[in-house]
Amino acid sequence: MSAANAAAELAAAGVATVYEAGGRVGLLDEDFEPVLPGAKVAGPARIALCGQDDNRAVHEVMAHLRPGDVLVLTMPEPRPVALLGDLLATQAKAGGAAGVLVNASVRDVAELRELGLPVWTRWRRVRGATKDHRGSIDVPVTIGGTTIAPGDLVVLDDDGAMAVPADAVDTTLDAVRARLEKEAGLRDRWLAGELSYDAYGMRAEDEKR
Repeated sequence: MSAANAAAELAAAGVATVYEAGGRVGLLDEDFEPVLPGAKVAGPARIALCGQDDNRAVHEVMAHLRPGDVLVLTMPEPRPVALLGDLLATQAKAGGAAGVLVNASVRDVAELRELGLPVWTRWRRVRGATKDHRGSIDVPVTIGGTTIAPGDLVVLDDDGAMAVPADAVDTTLDAVRARLEKEAGLRDRWLAGELSYDAYGMRAEDEKR
């Protein structure tokens, strides 16, 4: 399966399903807010590790962006400083970014919505970044307790964000498919009136106590 097809399948499954199917690992355990609610995105990480409160590396990473990438923008200590606004987001969309994860702040929110590029952010704040520190491009970063390496698949939706290591995509996809099949069967049973309280033996356990 191509990387693009794998990304599309993981995006459709969603963060919660991929996280559970993958053994409850890979969660970016922070509050990321989607600028475009309802968007579901996955793609290989294209990373900008910025200098503190600086976004020069975001300008540089645009030269490395490839269609389908998810831009991951972060800094040593996440703070509500705007790493991304309308003009940089315009470059990202023109370069074919599938989405942007900002472990800092964004601004120009109305314009970002109008642009239609899916963006997830920790904060909305207009405080501007400097452009004095080059930072680093495509290096591993840790966000919310999970390390993301260049090329790992980042999955984003209304539930938040997670990352799947590049070498675990195939096994994760197998687990996701199995989970979706199992959940479809359970959904049919619940729609028919069966209760998980009984199906999982919880009632019987409680009645013995």
